[in-house]
Amino acid sequence: MKIAYKTDNGIFYKAKIEKVLASKKFDKYKSKIDLIFFSPPFPLNRKKKYGNLQGEEYINWLSDLSILFREYLSEKGSIVIEVGNSWETGVPVMSTLALKSLLAFLEKGEYHLCQQFIWNNPAKLPSPAQWVNVERNRVKDSFTYFWWMSKTPFPKADNRKILTEYSKSMKSLLKNQKYNSGNRPSEHNIGETSFLTNNEGAIPSNVITAANTQSNTNYQKYCIEKNVIPHPARMPEALPEFFIKFLTDENDLILDPFGGSNTTGAVAEKLNRKWISVEPNIEYIKGSIGRFDKTPKLILEESIS
Repeated sequence: MKIAYKTDNGIFYKAKIEKVLASKKFDKYKSKIDLIFFSPPFPLNRKKKYGNLQGEEYINWLSDLSILFREYLSEKGSIVIEVGNSWETGVPVMSTLALKSLLAFLEKGEYHLCQQFIWNNPAKLPSPAQWVNVERNRVKDSFTYFWWMSKTPFPKADNRKILTEYSKSMKSLLKNQKYNSGNRPSEHNIGETSFLTNNEGAIPSNVITAANTQSNTNYQKYCIEKNVIPHPARMPEALPEFFIKFLTDENDLILDPFGGSNTTGAVAEKLNRKWISVEPNIEYIKGSIGRFDKTPKLILEESIS
């Protein structure tokens, strides 16, 4: 297990997460991590360059990690995990492997499911191509699940940190200080002053819409300049930013056990959180350096046992 690089707030390890969690020197983080945010290799029915297990092997691997993560999670900390959809081979039928994996992780780790989120990616390429583009008997699969879990039903969370801009109609309502109150067909009774307080923004929903089509980011420019292979499954910064703001405070500690291009670490750095990322692929680690304003120096020669 080697230290790839450090920043003012974080550290990136070149290793597999299983080895990191087994290290005696990592014991100091037990019960200290406030958010474990990650997107593991998806349980696809075909192999990808970044590696992915399949079937029951995947379920067992992911659920075994849930027990280890529990030791490192603080009492009011959270786990947020993304698992994408998968399809059965040769037929236009969705696999239930992703849901089984999430349920196994939840149950084996004895976590509470705080809320389920959906990432809607409007720019996602049509897939599965055979059924969407060729046979035309399915529609584009454009979302993945994010499951928010914790040890307690009441983890640290504050939606006032992630308020969105009010709609034009809400701004008008606040300006005019009047609206149609009373009973609704839904049987809700809307009071005369229920929506007249300006809370500086609207509470967001559990559907997050964010595209990942940017081609001129510092990360991509850096990869081209340094002739480094970019990670093939990068997520937009808006996703870790949402959960980091929502579930942590400044100086809290965040772990991404499948660091990839280290989007999580870079966002945590900008938001003044402490962070740890883990990734075994040296090419992805090298490229991730380009995400930081103060470019970290690769220090792989330094190691710990």
